[in-house]
Amino acid sequence: MSITRLELQNYLNGLLRVNEINDYCPNGLQVEGTNKIKKIVTGVTASQALVDAAIDAKADALIVHHGYFWKGESQVISGMKKRRLSALLANDINLYAYHLPLDVHPEFGNNRQLASLLDIQNISAVSSVKPVGVVMQGSFEEEIEGAALQAKLQELLGREVLIEGPVSKSISSVAWCTGGGQGFIEQAVELGVDAFITGEVSEQTVHTAREMGITFFAAGHHATERYGVKSLGEHIAQHFDVPVEFIDINNPA
Repeated sequence: MSITRLELQNYLNGLLRVNEINDYCPNGLQVEGTNKIKKIVTGVTASQALVDAAIDAKADALIVHHGYFWKGESQVISGMKKRRLSALLANDINLYAYHLPLDVHPEFGNNRQLASLLDIQNISAVSSVKPVGVVMQGSFEEEIEGAALQAKLQELLGREVLIEGPVSKSISSVAWCTGGGQGFIEQAVELGVDAFITGEVSEQTVHTAREMGITFFAAGHHATERYGVKSLGEHIAQHFDVPVEFIDINNPA
């Protein structure tokens, strides 16, 4: 079974509402490869290691959350960027990338998938980047102490999780933003939630958590964003009846 490059592009762009979302990079097809797609690899970031893994897997398409051509970066194709693009082009592999559309999707989004992993209830989106809600809020069925939630996150994500602010406080309500969402901590405080979970931490985030009394968790940019593209790939495999393989390139950040 196979699909065409355009079929996959049109389906994903519609499913993820690409035309409705302003982003820092192009969403959709970023590098054109072969027209007929018989095997797809998914992963978080289109690093050289993931590109090489897709080549080894004999993939015709690579779907990622973090692709190329970000605003503000050099437009020169040299060094690392040249090597990555050369490998894709030489092996005729299509690269599809979905950044914010994959963060916020109500079913396959990183935020929604993290909520499912943690069994968060009563979920609603909070508009942080118009017109989409990048931050989400919800609640746990039963209160959980901060240190216990840290342990749960570490077990589920398989990595060390930083906790700051009131560590022993019982947590019922929570806000979260996968990836580099530490800048939204004050917005989480304004929501009145007990805790805020994201991927990264900045120096000032620690002081904000301590001084504003919110329990803060930095659970890893990569670790919190594995599940959106993985679930999207599983959906594609079922919808189009093509083989899809999720490949996780370890990243401690």
